[in-house]
Amino acid sequence: MPTSAPAPNGAHPATSAHSHSPIGRYLRALHDKYARLEEGTVATYIPELGRARPGWFGIAIATTDGQVYEVGDSRCPFTIQSISKPLVYGLALEAHGLKTVLHKCGVEPSGEAFNSISLEPTTGRPLNPMINAGAIAVSSLVPGATAAERELRLLRHLGDFAGRDLVLDQDVYRSERDTGHRNRAIAHLLRNAGILTGNPEDALDLYFRQCSIEVTCRDLAVMAACLATGGVNPVTRQRVLAPISVGRVLSVMTSCGMYDFSGEWIHTVGMPAKSGVAGGILAVLPGQLGVAVFSPPLDARGNSVRGIRVCTDLSIDFGLHLFNTPRVVSPALRARHTAATRRSRRRRVASELATLAHHGNRVRLYELRGRLIFATLELAMRAILEEAAAATHLILDLERVIDLDRAACRLLLDLRETLLAQGKQVMLTGLAQHTVLRDYVVARLTEDGWKDLCRHGARDDALELCEADLLRASTLPAPQDAVSALQRQELCAGLDEPSLRTLASLLQPQSHPAGSVVVHAGAPADSMVFLVDGEVEVVIHDDGGHSHIVGRLGPGMTFGEMALADRMPRSAAIRTHTDARFLVLKFEDFDQLPGRGQAALHARLIQNLAAVLARRLRDANAEVLSLR
Repeated sequence: MPTSAPAPNGAHPATSAHSHSPIGRYLRALHDKYARLEEGTVATYIPELGRARPGWFGIAIATTDGQVYEVGDSRCPFTIQSISKPLVYGLALEAHGLKTVLHKCGVEPSGEAFNSISLEPTTGRPLNPMINAGAIAVSSLVPGATAAERELRLLRHLGDFAGRDLVLDQDVYRSERDTGHRNRAIAHLLRNAGILTGNPEDALDLYFRQCSIEVTCRDLAVMAACLATGGVNPVTRQRVLAPISVGRVLSVMTSCGMYDFSGEWIHTVGMPAKSGVAGGILAVLPGQLGVAVFSPPLDARGNSVRGIRVCTDLSIDFGLHLFNTPRVVSPALRARHTAATRRSRRRRVASELATLAHHGNRVRLYELRGRLIFATLELAMRAILEEAAAATHLILDLERVIDLDRAACRLLLDLRETLLAQGKQVMLTGLAQHTVLRDYVVARLTEDGWKDLCRHGARDDALELCEADLLRASTLPAPQDAVSALQRQELCAGLDEPSLRTLASLLQPQSHPAGSVVVHAGAPADSMVFLVDGEVEVVIHDDGGHSHIVGRLGPGMTFGEMALADRMPRSAAIRTHTDARFLVLKFEDFDQLPGRGQAALHARLIQNLAAVLARRLRDANAEVLSLR
C-alpha cells in the first residue's frame, strides 16, 4: 500500500485483506491522487499536535458487516479530538435521557467555528454539542463518582465503538490542558450561567482527556460503522448505543458536525460527519457503511484538506449521498450455483452429466437482484472474489436486478476487469433492460464494448457455453462405426455387445450439413434418431410465425423418441446447428423386436427411455423451483 511516511510509535502502513478487490484498487488510486497534495497546515495551537507529519495520510471504509478496506497510514495513531463529541453526546443521552441533556445543551447549528463562544443569550446554554462549549457541557454529564471513574467510562465507551481497548495520549493531554485558555474561559462562562455546577475545571479536565484519546483511521471507520448499523459494533457485534440515541447523534452530526462548513458538506458530500483538529474525519452513511480519513493538514475551518477531498470523491464516485441513496436495501446476491448443481436447459447424456458433476465447480453462476448500489454490491463482490480462485468461468446474471446506479456500474466493470486479469472467463447476462449500465459502458468502453459485454445473451446461453468448455476437454473422438456410436447413447445404457449389434443392424445412417431442417413440425412420427456427431436445435414457431430455439442436443442424445409412446405428429422442428451424423431407427423395426426374439432388447430400450424422461422431468422441476 502506498504511504507518505512511516507511522509513529512503530506502526506501519496497513495492507487490506482485500487490497486486490476493485474497492481496494480504487482506494489506492484515491490515496495516490491526494498523497502529494500540499494544501493546509498542521494545527499548532495545541503544541503537541504540531509534531504531526504533514505526509501522514490514511483512508478506511468499514461496512455494516465488519469488513474494513484500508489504505495508507490507516493504523497510524493520533488523538480523536472533536470526533469524540458526537460519541460522548450519545453516552450522555443513554445515561441521562434527552430532557436532561437538552437542558444543558441545545441542538441548533451555530454556523461558527468550533471554538466559538455560542451561548443562548437568555439561558447561557450552548447552541449544540459539536462546538467546544456544548462538548464541555456534555462532558460534565459523563457518569462516575470520581474523576478516575469518569475517565474510565469514557475510555470504555469509545473503546466499545472502536472494538478494542483505547488509551490516553498523555503528552497531548498535558499540551491541551496547559494551553487551553479559551476553553477554560468557555467553561467558566458555562459555570456562571449554571450549565456547569461545582468546579468547572473538573468538566474541562475530562474534556481535555476525552479529546486526547488515541485512535487510528481504522478505528474511526469502525466507529462510523457502529453508527451506520444503528448502534451495534459490526466487528464485535456488541450494542454500543440504542437506535434512538444513534438517530439523535446523526442528526446533530448532519447539521453541526463540520462547524461553519456543515451546510456545504451535507449538500456536496451528503453524509453525517465529524472532524477533528488532529486531522481525522469520520463520516456515516446510515444502514450501509462508515468512512474515515486521517491527514493532519487542515483548512482555515479546521477540517482535514485531504479528508474533505477524499470524502467528496467517494460520495460522487460511489453514490453515497444520504439523500440520493435508498435507506432500505436488500442483499444483492440472490443465489449462487455451480455447473455441478445448476445446468443449462440443454439435454445431456449420462457421460456428460458425470463430467459436469465432477468438474462443474469450476463454473460459478451468481444471480444478482434488487437495487444495486455500493453497499449491496460490495458484499456480493466480496463473495465472488473469495470464491474466484477455484473457478475458471464466472457468470454474473442481472436478470432480476431492478435498477443500478453509476457506482454499481463502475464496480461491476471493475470486478469484471479484476477477474479477467486473473485469467477467468467472465460473462455478464441479463443486461438488455439496463439502460443506465449501457450508457455507462458506452461512455467508458465505446459502443463496441457494450456489444462485447452483451454477447453472451441470457443466463442459460452463457451456462451452456461454460458447460461446453468443460466438456470439450474430456470429449472423445467421434465414433466411426454404429456399435461404437450406440455405446455412447443414453438410451442404450446397459446393452451388451450382441444387443448393440442387433440394434445397429436396424439403423440407417444419415448426415446433414449445418442449417438443414431434419424434422418438420407437424410431420408424421415414424422414427427416432440417434445423434452420433454434431449438434442440432429444437425449434418451435409461435402464432406470429417467429421461430424460437428451445433446446440443443449433442452426441449421444436422441430426438423423436417421445412418439414411441403416442405416435403423434412432431411437435417441434429439428435443425442442425453444425454438420451432423445420425443413426435412424424406424418405429416399425422397433415394434418388430419382440417377434424377432429380441424382447429383452425391446424392454431395455423402453426402460431406458422411461429413465431418461423421468430425469428430464426432475430437471424441469428443479428449474421451476429455482425461479422462486
